[in-house]
Amino acid sequence: MIRLRTAIATVTLIACTTPAFAAQHAKNINKRQAVQQHRIAEGIESGTLTPKEAATLERQEARINALEARDRKSGGGLSPKERAELNRLLNSESHRIYKQKHDGQGK
Repeated sequence: MIRLRTAIATVTLIACTTPAFAAQHAKNINKRQAVQQHRIAEGIESGTLTPKEAATLERQEARINALEARDRKSGGGLSPKERAELNRLLNSESHRIYKQKHDGQGK
């Protein structure tokens, strides 16, 4: 009887906390995208990004946003595999932003 209660409590706890974790993951991806957009805008304002570099980075950001929207529409939010792919793409884009801002072509 005690095992059954423990099992029910565990399942209930997992079921209740899973949506909270999913919401947190969505916030992390959206926050990363917002931060990267801000970094691009800073590069444009400071002149460390040329117009061509900024346009290339913005196009890639748009591709990532479109992929995220498509993945979310496919049903039930993002799967772990989709989330991992988005994080990989965001990591690559973050590295590109850094490289472009520090390559000395702007200022």
